[in-house]
Amino acid sequence: MPQSNIKNRTMCDFHTLTDEEKKLYHDKLLQCAENFGGKNFFLQLLEAIRETKPHPLVAGNTQFNMELGTIKWNKVIFNDKLQLLLKARVNESKQDNLLPAKEEKGYKKVLNLVRTLKPIVFHVKPAHKEDGPGFFFQPFNVIDENRTKLNPVFDALFFCSVNTVKKILNYEPKA
Repeated sequence: MPQSNIKNRTMCDFHTLTDEEKKLYHDKLLQCAENFGGKNFFLQLLEAIRETKPHPLVAGNTQFNMELGTIKWNKVIFNDKLQLLLKARVNESKQDNLLPAKEEKGYKKVLNLVRTLKPIVFHVKPAHKEDGPGFFFQPFNVIDENRTKLNPVFDALFFCSVNTVKKILNYEPKA
């Protein structure tokens, strides 16, 4: 996804996005949904993730299973990292960067978080091959050594409200 067009808003701030941003996110998430059996299956996956306690990202077996499919990843994520990610995520839309300014107190912690989680690859597969090939993604888009953003697919799958993702999937680009 071209990052140059994305301003300082995250996908979860749907009402503040430009039409261009809405279309970019719509196209990306629709592609993921189609590779997982369609919009309804994709939204059911998101609802199952939201209902699971503790958060599925901290699952010791590095996978999330449901009737419609599975998400697997290649490294355990500990709860302290998840909590730090949730805090950093809130600041991303304000500063157009997941990383705080270098002089800020939490900079090193967030930088280490990004270094720890960046190599993780998430594989999302539907339970039945005929529903689609699935898809994979990493948690971050590293723009340069000073700027990192959450990957919109990671954000949609694990953090945005299901209603926001539904709005994005149902968005009809203006001609």
